[in-house]
Amino acid sequence: MQPAVLEPAPAETSTIGKSVLILGGGLAGLATAQALAPQGYRVTILEARNRLGGRAGSFTDATTGQLIDACQHVNMGCCTSFAQFCTAVGITQYLQPQPVLTFMTPDRRTSTVRADNWPAPWHLARSLASAHYLSVAEKLRITWGLACLQRTSAAIDPPFLPWLQAHGQTPRTIDRFWGLVLTSALNEATERVGLRYARKVFLDAFLGDRKGFEVQIPTVPLGQLYGTELQDWLRRHGVRVELNTGIKRLAIDGDGVTGAIARDGSEWIADAYVSALPFDRLLAVLPPETIDAHPAFSHLRNLETSPITSVHLWYRCPITPLPHAVLVDCVGQWVFNRGAVAPDEHYAQVVVSAARQFRGLGHDEVQRRIVAEMARLFPAATAENVVRARVVTEQAATFSAVPGVDRWRPSQESPIGNLFLAGDWTATGWPATMEGAVRSGYMAASRLATLRGSVVSS
Repeated sequence: MQPAVLEPAPAETSTIGKSVLILGGGLAGLATAQALAPQGYRVTILEARNRLGGRAGSFTDATTGQLIDACQHVNMGCCTSFAQFCTAVGITQYLQPQPVLTFMTPDRRTSTVRADNWPAPWHLARSLASAHYLSVAEKLRITWGLACLQRTSAAIDPPFLPWLQAHGQTPRTIDRFWGLVLTSALNEATERVGLRYARKVFLDAFLGDRKGFEVQIPTVPLGQLYGTELQDWLRRHGVRVELNTGIKRLAIDGDGVTGAIARDGSEWIADAYVSALPFDRLLAVLPPETIDAHPAFSHLRNLETSPITSVHLWYRCPITPLPHAVLVDCVGQWVFNRGAVAPDEHYAQVVVSAARQFRGLGHDEVQRRIVAEMARLFPAATAENVVRARVVTEQAATFSAVPGVDRWRPSQESPIGNLFLAGDWTATGWPATMEGAVRSGYMAASRLATLRGSVVSS
């Protein structure tokens, strides 16, 4: 099969030309394209799936034909690069801010978190003071812990749990506050995370900005969010998108990539390449000798992953007027109310982050546990009212923010001259989030442009 030559390199002294091949159409790859295409780069995206969005995607339910998100993705007010990306490609209108967060305990009592008109970090003081699931003494302990966290250096990354214990935190404050936030934000158990990214979550989301904690929930399935509007933007800016085109290997000669070989045998040639693949997929497409020769690649073998389970439930009647609830002392961490999707069908999604507890259990048992928990929380959510259910688990949903993880995360400029790296697992200063993915794409685009002697305005 003849190679697909995107564009020959222009005759100029720079080592990076104007044609760019992006491997992977997730958020990291899309952000790279969004930064490069308006600057005159000829961009092609190769995506193995039949859709864009990567892990932030949807699938079609075989029973009903409905478009269903594999897992609910949300954005927070502190995620500025993701917001910039959404504005640039014209999808901001599909994100609904949630200025009030509702926390629910198994006894069905609720408390809300909302910002008062006080400067950060005092804007959430009244919400913390009114949290029914914490005692006065526990709230004082948490306040002390937050103050200590602000004074702690961001340069160190020891295990977070011993740090909490050394700063006066009890099992209840850890379970009902620190762990409650971190498990959802980092997709990892408190005993496994490092101080650096735990500190970042609390400082950026709760202490640094009045709107940092606010959640934005897509009003449409993710498949639609990254569908018509986004693809129209890509077409307008000349970005070529090839779906169902997975990469089998990268051909490397010396210190440069000479081509990307697809699974169907086709070869794609460009001046510069950006891998926006998951780190394990990058290891699979690189030659073993290249991996062994460069720590930036070989260190990726040390990254660990964490699973996420989503339980999708359709009820005959509405189960709650709340748009969402953060669950305290429950199996699930969040429940999202997606409303009526068909006559007599009301859709809810329960997200269980760091879901190692389900390993070894069948989907039927996971479903049974979540359905029973929902019935305890919401009177209308009885098992008899369940029309159908579906359990979706992504075993390697995110990389784990374990202590010292940054020593394994490579920069966006790889040791291979015309290969750049994008992905939330690269060195972004952020944990595994949509924000981290977008930032990585912008950083890869900026580095590529810098080596070519131009400037990318992301």
